[in-house]
Amino acid sequence: MEGFDKNAEFERNDRDEIFSKAVRAGKRTYFFDVKATRKNDLYLTITESKKRFEDDGRFLFEKHKIFLYKEDFDKFAEGLNEAVNFIKNAQAEYAENRVEDEDESFESVVTNELSNLDFEDLSE
Repeated sequence: MEGFDKNAEFERNDRDEIFSKAVRAGKRTYFFDVKATRKNDLYLTITESKKRFEDDGRFLFEKHKIFLYKEDFDKFAEGLNEAVNFIKNAQAEYAENRVEDEDESFESVVTNELSNLDFEDLSE
């Protein structure tokens, strides 16, 4: 190939990844990678990696990736912060309401089942 220099290509690929941070969180690992385009514009990739086991005992890594460009950083961060803050503030209330709903649902099932009992059926 004319004009192709392997060393120059290696240097370019080496330069593509500027920064990388791995965060282990339970069964998942999140990778935050800052990369550069050919025009040296920086962008962020967020990768979620989870080890998954096959039926035969082998494993593979399931990955999901998001590409985030600098023009979207502020809106993405704002949305993420808003969602995280909502979860932090609403978690206790949500869990409490969820338990109450489950209790009411269980109670209505038990009440309906008990009200449909016919004691004559038990004598057989």
